[in-house]
Amino acid sequence: MTHFRLLTQNGHGQDAEEDQLAIEVLTGLSAQPKHLSAKYFYDDTGSELFQKITQHEDYYLTAKEFEILTRISSQLAHLIDEQEIDIIELGAGDGRKSQLIIDGFLKNGCKVNFYPIDISEKAMVMLQENIVPNEKLAIHGVVAEYFEGLKLVRSQSSNKQLVLFLGSNIGNFNREQSQGFLRKLWMSLNSQDYILTGYDLKKDVNKLTAAYNDEAGLTARFNLNLLHRINHELGGNFKLDKFQHYGIYNPILGAMESYVLSTEKQAVYIKALQRTFQFDAYEAIHLEYSFKFTKKDIEDLCEQTGFKLIKNFTDANEHFIDSLWQVYKDE
Repeated sequence: MTHFRLLTQNGHGQDAEEDQLAIEVLTGLSAQPKHLSAKYFYDDTGSELFQKITQHEDYYLTAKEFEILTRISSQLAHLIDEQEIDIIELGAGDGRKSQLIIDGFLKNGCKVNFYPIDISEKAMVMLQENIVPNEKLAIHGVVAEYFEGLKLVRSQSSNKQLVLFLGSNIGNFNREQSQGFLRKLWMSLNSQDYILTGYDLKKDVNKLTAAYNDEAGLTARFNLNLLHRINHELGGNFKLDKFQHYGIYNPILGAMESYVLSTEKQAVYIKALQRTFQFDAYEAIHLEYSFKFTKKDIEDLCEQTGFKLIKNFTDANEHFIDSLWQVYKDE
């Protein structure tokens, strides 16, 4: 029987989340140009919509990564070759990708301690329900920000660690932020630990654009749900039918960009902030970057952040890469 326990970082809770949301909404909507953080997409409704997006045929990223992970799960276990390992996932997801990797290690006779880290306790419990029980598997759900969670895991275990950062989440950072995030991750791990990171590769612009403007309108609903969340949690009066989703590829940055546009001149009041925000007709709120990579970008990023590239795993069409790196530190 799989053992499950929930670890919660002290000071993390609903009130703290709402305070942080309020601060970032005030900052972002007061800026020029206006912006909001993509990390607030994932309330319960947002998480449900994103799962639907990942299953839509236009959004190729998930299918391509599943193709890779299905093929390499046993290979990963043989490459790392430990009797016991901590698998740490940054962002809980729904557990389907994690399960593939966990299964590879279990089939190799390895005991697995799985530490999904997510700010949502509900997401953690849902993930646990989706993981197939096994006597050699223990699940320790960590409710915390990524690096707080990593610190908590390090205080619990001295095993070899494999950190998963899948789904091209690294693409939500710009190049400088990616370097900073990966250097911080390098600092948080021991020499010889591993990370497996998903990278969406540069490709035909039409395919990229379709993935972020799916025919079912799921991405539009997903982005507009952030305004609904502000209404619900902060007492905003955004009229969602007066905003529209806009996703476009920026070839100079090498990134998809997501916006919501105000379709008319209007004012939005947010009670928790006691503030009214003015919008011009077709004024944009920037929501998200999704940076795309070349193989050389991945190699350079690895070298710049102190890791050793062990292997790039790609799908048959070379649309996506899961890259296995090892922490390298001078003894």
